[in-house]
Amino acid sequence: MNLLIVKLSAIGDVIHTLPSLAALRRHFPAAHITWVVEEAASDLLADHPHLDRVLISRRRRWQDDLKRGRVRQPLRAIAAFIGDLRSRPYDLVIDFHGLFKSALLVCLSGGRRKLGYDSLQEGSGLFYTEKIPEDLTRHAVDRYLDFARHLGIEPGKAEFLIPDTEDQRGKIDSLLQGLGIAPREPFIALSPVAFWETKLWEEARFSRLGDRIHRELGLPVVLTDGASDCTARIARGMTEAAVDLGGRTTLRELAALYRRAALLVTTDSGPMHLAAAVGCPVVALFGPTDPRRTGPYGPGHTVLTSPVDCRPCFRKTCETRQCMRDIAVDAVFEAVRENLADRQQKMHAEKTLE
Repeated sequence: MNLLIVKLSAIGDVIHTLPSLAALRRHFPAAHITWVVEEAASDLLADHPHLDRVLISRRRRWQDDLKRGRVRQPLRAIAAFIGDLRSRPYDLVIDFHGLFKSALLVCLSGGRRKLGYDSLQEGSGLFYTEKIPEDLTRHAVDRYLDFARHLGIEPGKAEFLIPDTEDQRGKIDSLLQGLGIAPREPFIALSPVAFWETKLWEEARFSRLGDRIHRELGLPVVLTDGASDCTARIARGMTEAAVDLGGRTTLRELAALYRRAALLVTTDSGPMHLAAAVGCPVVALFGPTDPRRTGPYGPGHTVLTSPVDCRPCFRKTCETRQCMRDIAVDAVFEAVRENLADRQQKMHAEKTLE
């Protein structure tokens, strides 16, 4: 059997699809499974044990080249990509994305069964031979698992398998040790980034939070993100020392970092989902989005929101950003302290039972 998964982006969405991949692999152990993904999240799928092939769509790069008048090279690359996409006769294609760009790939794949959501969002529903309803009141992980259920698969407990290598762990250990954090020393990670400006918490508040964690909890603070310089500004705004790893890790290395962290404080972002997937407790700050749909998945996490009536609005721009401004440093610090205390109590109880 040849099976194609289409889930292009973003980082969190790809992570949310991993339990569906695990369920499909358990049910079809001999199947050849291909996943089409865009560059930004492709590191999560490289050498994945549940996948036989990963096809990387470089759509953004192709678009940028075409806008700059570079035509021949991107057109050749697109033709080669489509050729790779159509090189296997797919028995089943599942579109977890549900937008025009993903539905177009479903169509181009030439798959026999084309499964997607019963939706006309960007016309995507016109490309499928089979459709399932999408309940937007449920978490994305559970919505995606509905595809497995439609195929007669009982998914069981959600499994987030993100490959972990000794090289990745070693790089993180070396980085931390070189910056003053000893092996096995607990630390708190902060991730201040988000693609939507309405999801951002003020950098000065992250600085004040970091200082309190350092002074009152006695724990080092490690700043993480993608390639932004905001972590450097937050570190400069702190009176206590902080470790700034902003832009210094790949996604898989960031996963290794979060496996070592005692807790992550974060906005609604890819790093939040990455931390939750690898078992790191999360204190998540939610403004315009709905944690019921895209919050940190699983137990052991804390979500802080604002009581304003207009949220969740899902707006990417806002004049006031009141929902994020309402989340106070004191409230976030208390959530960190309580989460750590609860975790210590559980660990103590487990040791007592042994």
